[in-house]
Amino acid sequence: MRNKGKKIYCCFSFIFAVAVLVLTLTLAGRGEIVYASATGQENDTTGLTGDGQSNGSMVGLQDEGTGFSFIINNENGSMSANVRIVLMMTILSLAPSILIMMTSFTRIVVVLHFVRAALGTQTTPPNQVLVGLALFLTLFIMSPTFSRINEEALKPLDAGEITQEQAVEAAITPMREFMYEHAKRNDVDLLCDLAGVTYEENEDIPTSVLIPSFILSELRASFIMGFFIYIPFIVIDMVVASILMSMGMMMLPPTTISMPFKILLFVLADGWNLVIGNVVKDFF
Repeated sequence: MRNKGKKIYCCFSFIFAVAVLVLTLTLAGRGEIVYASATGQENDTTGLTGDGQSNGSMVGLQDEGTGFSFIINNENGSMSANVRIVLMMTILSLAPSILIMMTSFTRIVVVLHFVRAALGTQTTPPNQVLVGLALFLTLFIMSPTFSRINEEALKPLDAGEITQEQAVEAAITPMREFMYEHAKRNDVDLLCDLAGVTYEENEDIPTSVLIPSFILSELRASFIMGFFIYIPFIVIDMVVASILMSMGMMMLPPTTISMPFKILLFVLADGWNLVIGNVVKDFF
């Protein structure tokens, strides 16, 4: 009975997928090419001059039924509002991966989780608080880089001064500089050897090699910081365990008694200030 239900579900899924594909191709077939001059007025529908050569003014794709339009004005990258929305949604869908792989978020969130584990407070602070704190600290650390991207890539692209390819190249340059500055040389060499890439300058390193090198360096730095965070709390656990052992209270978990002392030590030493301060200062 279960196999029969699976077969029926697969058949309906296949029919639905085919119907969506046919509908998409039908709507896409209704689009027509519209050529216009640089002033936005319509030109002839062929987009060619009298001798059969392309006038190269403005090329647009428009669907009167859906209102979808894509305009390239003298290769300046001028886009309609609908296309900008589509591109923005695509960027937002990839934003979590970009945030994790190419910024300081990885190191911060790993260090914060080490702090919580060393304190032994289980789910306090909760994950939402730790991730939110890591996110805002990442925005604080990356604000100079994001400002450069806005000034060198986004604003010129929006003004039509550069093409989309030039905007992507201008946006990735500040990110590459940030990643290379904080990536360890041995991690970069390791990934370059695995990829069979040789480089003499920073610009010769492919982005596909620089990103994993940066991630490895961030993980190494966060684990080193986690080790030093654990040391004072392990000492407290050892002292409490020795006292309980000498009192014959072997069945009582040492962590139950040591956790209040850990929290007290962390508060008296202003632990959040020390941890966050050292993490942030390491990027400046």
